[in-house]
Amino acid sequence: MRLVFAGTPEVAVPSLDALAASGHELVGVVTRPDAPAGRGRKLVASPVGQRAEELGIPVLKPEHPRDPEFQEALRALQPDVCPVVAYGALLPQSALDIPVHGWVNLHFSVLPGWRGAAPVQHAIWAGDEVSGATTFRIVKELDAGPTFGVMTERIRPGDTAGDLLERLAEGGAGLLVATIDGIADGSLEAREQPPEGLSYAPKILVEDARVDWTEHAVAVDRRIRACTPAPGAWSTHEGERIKLGPVTHTETALEPGVLEVGKNHVLVGTGTTAVKLGDVKAFGKKQMAAADWARGARLETGARFGDG
Repeated sequence: MRLVFAGTPEVAVPSLDALAASGHELVGVVTRPDAPAGRGRKLVASPVGQRAEELGIPVLKPEHPRDPEFQEALRALQPDVCPVVAYGALLPQSALDIPVHGWVNLHFSVLPGWRGAAPVQHAIWAGDEVSGATTFRIVKELDAGPTFGVMTERIRPGDTAGDLLERLAEGGAGLLVATIDGIADGSLEAREQPPEGLSYAPKILVEDARVDWTEHAVAVDRRIRACTPAPGAWSTHEGERIKLGPVTHTETALEPGVLEVGKNHVLVGTGTTAVKLGDVKAFGKKQMAAADWARGARLETGARFGDG
C-alpha cells in the first residue's frame, strides 16, 4: 500500500515510526505548518515533521487541507490510504476522496465513547476504569466513521493524561499498522459504530483546569491528573496562579482550600478529606516540591487556596 501519513504532535510519532517500518510504502507525510517556539519564538517543525525529515520522507505542511495546491500535491503522491494520528485540522470531503481507501484515523478512545479532541483527559476525569484506541475511516461527522479495530488499556489509579496517552500511543501504533495490513489484504471490513455509549470529549481549556476545592477529594484528584501535563491544573494564592501536579489522598479533615503546612508536606482541604500536594509551580519559578514552595513563600497552616 502507498501511504501518506498525517499527524502533528509527539503522540503521533510512534505511529509514524511503525508505519515506516511496516513494509508498506510511506510516500509522504502531512503535518501542521511550522510554529513559533521557545524564547526566541523561532519557527520550529512539528514533532512529526521533524521525524519525517529524519526518515527522509517528503513532508507537506498546508495552511489548511482544503488548499488546492496541497490537494494537487497529495493527488500526485497517489496514496492508497492516508493513516492519521492527531493531525489537528478538519479534512474537507475533497481531500477525503483522494486516497483509494480513504483516511484511517487512530483515535485514543473506545468509540463511540469520547469522540472529540480530549478523549484521554475526559476518560480520566470521568473515572473510567478502561480506555483504549480505535481505528476508523474518517467521515465528515466528528469521529463517527465506521471502525476497523480496537485495543483497550486499563487506567491505573495514579495515571495522568500524559501517562495514559503515552501507553496508548505505543499500543495504538501497532493497531494502526494491523489495520492497514487488514485493508491491504482484504481481511478487514469497517463496521458502523453502535448508537449506544456515545459521549463527547471537547478540548479542555485553561479555565476548566482550575481546581474547585469544594469538590470531593476524588474529583479534585481526577481533575488534576486529567489536566496533567496540559493545560495544567491550577489554583490561586493571594491572587497568584499556582500550577499543581498530581496529589495523594489523606484522612485529614480540613476546610476546602485551607492549607496545612508541615516540614515535609502541604495538605489542602477539599469537600471531603484533604489531599497532599505533590509538585507545584509558582509564576516565574521552577517546579518544586510543595513543601519547598511553602517554605520559600513563608506559608503557615491556615493559608488558603482559591482566594483570588
